[in-house]
Amino acid sequence: MSSKPLAFIRDADFVFENMPVKILVNRNSPEIELVGLKVGPFQEGKEYEVMFWIAQELEKAGIARFREEEMLDLVKLNKIHWKERVQSAQQISSLSEDFYPRLRLYLASLKREAMKKPEKIEEYEKARRLSRDIINLRLKKIVSLASAPEQTNQILNNLTKEERVIYAHLYAIISEWRTKILKTKVGGES
Repeated sequence: MSSKPLAFIRDADFVFENMPVKILVNRNSPEIELVGLKVGPFQEGKEYEVMFWIAQELEKAGIARFREEEMLDLVKLNKIHWKERVQSAQQISSLSEDFYPRLRLYLASLKREAMKKPEKIEEYEKARRLSRDIINLRLKKIVSLASAPEQTNQILNNLTKEERVIYAHLYAIISEWRTKILKTKVGGES
């Protein structure tokens, strides 16, 4: 995987889309062939595990739906936001490794709903505000952690993959800057 933050986000999304998730089947369905891959048959009321991108297609077709635990919602987002706000600048709460891909999917889904149903606009805007605030709170903490002595794995394990990449880049930049600032020159030497 790439170590560049923006490429890493794309890579994380790809990995997420190919992760197994649990779905509940709404109606019976025969075996389906998708680009050389066969899934099903599916029986109504049963739970199955499929790759995320397949689950999305089955949901669009009305065959299945994601289990509640698999998806973000406003209640979960509020809880994450509250937790992040009450912690000190040196504490960062643990998020699932796939938090950001799930967040992007949740916001995209809400945006689609809001375009069809104007009553969903307020929910979408609230989710965007909470998301932005969570990201800003966590970024401030990551910058603070990267400015301090190197962190322990216990703290870094609370960061998502994307956040660990940002931390590593910031830590390297800040450390190099600090070293250059404190480097003393003697008689024209550098």
